Amino acid sequence: MILVTRLNQQSFHVNPDLIKTIEQLPHTVLTLINGEKLVARESAEEIIARITAFRRNLLEGLQSARETSLRQAGGSSSTLD
Repeated sequence: MILVTRLNQQSFHVNPDLIKTIEQLPHTVLTLINGEKLVARESAEEIIARITAFRRNLLEGLQSARETSLRQAGGSSSTLD
């Protein structure tokens, strides 16, 4: 989940996998896959950076878990599946 701020300063979390589009109008508008629109204080670029960081953290966590699993099984993390 990424943290986003409404225009009234209230923060909320949104699942970036549910974001269909991000538009930079006078304000940033997130359109979700169900058609719901959310207005955010952050710029489109900032939201994209947060999504990128969120996904990077997920992938790093998966890689770390895979390496731990391979070490415990006596394998090598450089082994291709």
